[in-house]
Amino acid sequence: MDRLKLSRIDEELESSEVAALCFLCRDVVNRKRLEGIGDAKGLFLRLEEKGLLDNDFFLSQLLQTIRREDLLNLLETDSRTPEETDARPSLSAYRVMLYNVYEDMTQENLEKMKFLLTSKLGKRQIETSDTALDLFAEMEKTSLLSNTNVYELLKILREFDQQLALIVQRYRNRETLQGQRRSPHHVSMDYQRVNSSSQPPRPSILISETQPSYEEGSVYADAEPNSLLDETEEYTLKHIPRGFCVVLNNEVFLGQELRNRGGTQEDARALDSVFTSLGFTVVVHNNLSADAMRQTLKELGKKNFLNHDALVVCVLSHGEKGCVFGSDEQQVLLRELTEPFTSKRAPTLAGKPKLFFIQACQGGGYQGGSIPCPPMPKQEEGVGQSHLEEDAGRLHAETVPWDADFLLGMATVPEYKSFRNTSTGSIYIQELCRQLKKSAESSMKDDILTVLTRVNREVSKGEYRNYKQMPEPKYTLTKKLVLKFV
Repeated sequence: MDRLKLSRIDEELESSEVAALCFLCRDVVNRKRLEGIGDAKGLFLRLEEKGLLDNDFFLSQLLQTIRREDLLNLLETDSRTPEETDARPSLSAYRVMLYNVYEDMTQENLEKMKFLLTSKLGKRQIETSDTALDLFAEMEKTSLLSNTNVYELLKILREFDQQLALIVQRYRNRETLQGQRRSPHHVSMDYQRVNSSSQPPRPSILISETQPSYEEGSVYADAEPNSLLDETEEYTLKHIPRGFCVVLNNEVFLGQELRNRGGTQEDARALDSVFTSLGFTVVVHNNLSADAMRQTLKELGKKNFLNHDALVVCVLSHGEKGCVFGSDEQQVLLRELTEPFTSKRAPTLAGKPKLFFIQACQGGGYQGGSIPCPPMPKQEEGVGQSHLEEDAGRLHAETVPWDADFLLGMATVPEYKSFRNTSTGSIYIQELCRQLKKSAESSMKDDILTVLTRVNREVSKGEYRNYKQMPEPKYTLTKKLVLKFV
């Protein structure tokens, strides 16, 4: 974009407006890259680095949001709405909602909000927050607020201003509704290297999600020698909350090889909604590097899970066979995701189900489909008994294997791509949430494997850019797991 135009816009913006623009860009520019920006020129440089000023669309959205339509005449805006791609995300509806709350908040209400947050944020954080945007940023740092979790903000606003609360409630309702919609268009793949010559021509909106599958096994572990194991056929779910549901949601990638993952926020919202209803405490982490992903899960694995019934971890990212990618485009092996939660590492999770759902490709191939052959006459199958022994010696006490009680739900089978709709989310995660909700509301006691079989069936029916997708559950569960709304 013309630097002269950008300079003229910079001259017209006040410092408070620049701060608001930086806040609005926090989902598309790394937050550390936004620190210390004092004028619009600094922000424009960051947006140029991300390719967000290649046309006028994103900047015009920013100016319209802060009510500076008078500056739009400096841009040669096209009257047509550009089609969003993974590398050109639109302005976040979540950020716009927070800006609208900030814009309508009086100084009196700001002081009330600070008072209500005193016990949740540190004294220094409260004192250094001059605006509602500053408070929102501090809430995000402590996971009190995210694009998939606005409950705490909504609860606080309801204490002193119903109109502000209504802004948040409308966003929450709209995003929940949009997350439930499905569209056959705009599908992407989660292994989308920018300079890939191996991909067939794409009809503008399908993107694949490359995801890894662990070569040596696939279902990872839960157990360690323990006593008084539950002998029932079902896992016991008695605590409220049931446990944690942690979502690692990578949308923005900082390198040059992987595209940003449009639509992944819809997946995060859908997972938040359904697992909250199932009784889990949902925590969403956005745009973590590979090391940050490992560290987050290691710290989680160190917790005491005695008062938890289960653990759920969802990873939404690009991937290859055997790994997923951090936002820095570095690999994290699937085994590294599950290792912190084996019974050897996390004994208080022994005997409890640990569910991992991975939305990413497992390779670069495209899966086709074939017409089934007519059924053949049924043949008798031989029945045999095997008596297995282990040369290491006799088992002296009942224990749980280290790698027991894991479920790994993969979006696709090894070597192939998975697909994501850049507007409404990935094919796999959206269908998973739909089937979990349907099962939870049903009077039948369908277990998680039955639910995932339905997910397999529904996803495999579709065609995505004239290709197929086949999810793959892998598990070492030892009992039935039945999830119902609490």
